Amino acid sequence: MKKRGLHELYAKDPVKADEQVFQRTSNTLTRRGFIKGLKSLSLLLGAEVVYGQFMPAGLIPAAFAQADTPFSIKGKDGLTILNDRPLNAETPAHLLDDVVTPASRFFVRNNGIPPQAPDASSWTLTIEGESAAQSKTFTLEELKAQFKHYTYQLTLECGGNGRAEFSPAATGNQWTTGAVGCPRWTGVRLKDVLKAVGVKEDAVYIGYYGDDQHLSRTPGKAAISRGVPIDKAMEDESLIAWAMNDEPLPLMNGFPLRLVFGGWPASTSGKWLKKIVIRDRVHDGAKMLGKAYRMPCKPVAPGAKVADEDMCIIEAMPVKSLITFPKSGSDHSLKEKLTVRGHAWSGEGKIAKVFTSIDFGQTWHLAQLNAPANRHAWQQFSTQINFPQQGYYEVWAKAQDEHGKSQPMVLPGWNPKGYLNNACHRIAVRVV
Repeated sequence: MKKRGLHELYAKDPVKADEQVFQRTSNTLTRRGFIKGLKSLSLLLGAEVVYGQFMPAGLIPAAFAQADTPFSIKGKDGLTILNDRPLNAETPAHLLDDVVTPASRFFVRNNGIPPQAPDASSWTLTIEGESAAQSKTFTLEELKAQFKHYTYQLTLECGGNGRAEFSPAATGNQWTTGAVGCPRWTGVRLKDVLKAVGVKEDAVYIGYYGDDQHLSRTPGKAAISRGVPIDKAMEDESLIAWAMNDEPLPLMNGFPLRLVFGGWPASTSGKWLKKIVIRDRVHDGAKMLGKAYRMPCKPVAPGAKVADEDMCIIEAMPVKSLITFPKSGSDHSLKEKLTVRGHAWSGEGKIAKVFTSIDFGQTWHLAQLNAPANRHAWQQFSTQINFPQQGYYEVWAKAQDEHGKSQPMVLPGWNPKGYLNNACHRIAVRVV
């Protein structure tokens, strides 16, 4: 008989997996069978599932869902490899506890093959396009000399972060929670450079081209060439950056030059930046068409086929939160309060509130929330939790932004590419 892993079982049919693994269903199971299912689950977890009657059906317990496998990448610390061609790696949640994300723990997302040994001293950036008043090329040193420098702490998150939770499964890197970070970025404002070149009145979009190669190594074929509307390009916090946390960019994060658009999918923030085009239309580069980085314009049923013309470009990222302390699977003494920390962010504005729950969302308690360092920076939250008895618990976090938008409990609307999963984050805690 073929043996299948827990994630494979849940990806195919989560409710059926509940029945097979834990004898737990959401509908017609008798009370005796339900108790048997909880006992089975408790044996596997090594503790009674407190509030187990409220655990949503079809959901892998956090103790099993968030196992991490460290992988060594030069300049990175403890990241989990998802793919090696192209190289993509995420950061386990407990390694993202810093207020400012260290370069060593910032995720890696590639679409092509990075340049091997970029030479910053000879690097150039060209600005051109239908809506550019002129074509102009700058060296990196000229950018630094001619324009004022700015530093912002900006949240970058892959549009596919959380893809692993969708059912039916979506194709692509199976990110869990770690394709996000919020370092300090230093560079020049994109709008200052665009204005120096000249932007025509008919400008609609900007697009970028980097120095990475397509996986096929076909000359002239871009691995990715995305962009943003001109209004986003002209925001104060939109940067052409050369430094992360006051050090040169890591190679895997775009050295020596990249774009940074906080709050939007990280795919818009082009790495190894060589050219920016000012367009009189929506940019049509690689990964801008079809279903790439697009969502159904209207909600669809899970597994539905969606025509390309019914897909809309992803812009601002949704409200989201991440528990970074303690590490999922930790033991904690019943005699002490548990300190919980994490971050919350939104692509459209500030976070207004963060709540935590230990009874699968039956009750929520307000956490302490810090102000952001600047626009598009994540915010830290913290709380202390008392547990009523020994046993297995899941701590859930839910953020709400200043516009009243909140995270869904389990999963947002399904989509073919598995984008924008902003379901509540949860960790497992065994109280002893």
